[in-house]
Amino acid sequence: MDLRVTGAGPAGPFLGARDLFETAHDLELPVRVRIRENPDERTWAGHFEDHHVLNISQQAATSAMARELALHEFAHMRRHEQSHPSHVLSMDEVLYLALTGRRVERRVLTHCYQIANHVKDIYADDITLAVGPTHKLVSFLESELAAALADQPVAGARSGHRLTAGADPTMTAVNAAFAVALLERHDAIPDDHRIYDLAYAAGEDAPEIDLETFRDLFASLAADPDESECRRGLVDTIRTYVDAQETTSGPAAD
Repeated sequence: MDLRVTGAGPAGPFLGARDLFETAHDLELPVRVRIRENPDERTWAGHFEDHHVLNISQQAATSAMARELALHEFAHMRRHEQSHPSHVLSMDEVLYLALTGRRVERRVLTHCYQIANHVKDIYADDITLAVGPTHKLVSFLESELAAALADQPVAGARSGHRLTAGADPTMTAVNAAFAVALLERHDAIPDDHRIYDLAYAAGEDAPEIDLETFRDLFASLAADPDESECRRGLVDTIRTYVDAQETTSGPAAD
């Protein structure tokens, strides 16, 4: 695996991720890691005809999760090279099939893309968690969910007002279902792990979201789906989320 790191940051985490990744997988195309100064830059992978690019903030590149983040993005690159349907299906086509006859708010449309990304992450992390340790990911997902719950509206606050910018309760509940499903898929947590309590709390904050339904949708994704099966899974998950929303008011997308 040809790996080059540019920018102000350590190369060690990326070399370590490469070594772990190569215990079971390889990439045909070279990888260019670009460490960026902007701390708000989200870690993401770009795919081109002759190479992949891993963009990562300097803050993330120097964090305790740097190696695991890189390993996760290498897994996305592998899925892309495999032409895995979760990574190459047209989202426009999926959304057309899922949303035909429905009118949704723009925020819900944004959530649909986030749900599709969860499906991609499930398949990427089927690789990640097969080659790397699980404890950091467990702690990361637990802390992210706890932070989102703390960012919810305060009980007793007047309707329409929040004391913080706040996380969206419905999407937080879906994120909780995703986290639990991913970790259960790889037997990464015991039955009494704290993340179950956090997920329950997220479900309580969004009663319109059936947490178990979404957990089952994510957990039951076939290990090696064909294009039709993957499309159906995406459509069913997105449609289930949209149907749980009351989206008849506000700016909407058809």
